[in-house]
Amino acid sequence: MKKIALKVIGLTVLASALTGCIGSNAITGKVMKFNVEVVDNRYARAGVNFLLAPVYGITTAADYVVFNSLEFWTGKNPISGSPHIFDSKVDTHFEMNDELDPSLTDAPIGPISNTRTIETGEMVQIDENTVQMDILYQNGDTATLTGIKEGQDVRFYMDGTLVSQTTISELESFHS
Repeated sequence: MKKIALKVIGLTVLASALTGCIGSNAITGKVMKFNVEVVDNRYARAGVNFLLAPVYGITTAADYVVFNSLEFWTGKNPISGSPHIFDSKVDTHFEMNDELDPSLTDAPIGPISNTRTIETGEMVQIDENTVQMDILYQNGDTATLTGIKEGQDVRFYMDGTLVSQTTISELESFHS
């Protein structure tokens, strides 16, 4: 049981860290700024860049694993204070925020306090278009995740609140 718990914790940490692969790379940006400000000659800058290659490796790793992950989960980079790129306001191809609970459209602020470990989850097929999972968390809390197929769309609800929407073809693509 201890080995399983360690594997679950390890995979959770890894998954959390991998969310940070995209971000503002603030520390690496500071090294680049230093690189450019050292000298005014492009060839000398290239030489400084070559000498700083090991530093870039360390700062990139720190950005990817630590600072970009913090940026993703808190909504802003702790070094630069800039908002996460995923929170940028741009013209998008698919609109979904207007159908979600407002708490699911922005990054959580501050430390993540709603991390709960699932003790059991029991899946039940209600009818040909509905599946339901009753979840029991280790702290005793319960929740119900429901998936409802409507034509080619599937909507997922957590305790009656819409949390995600996809299509049958998107779900089938995960089996390939």
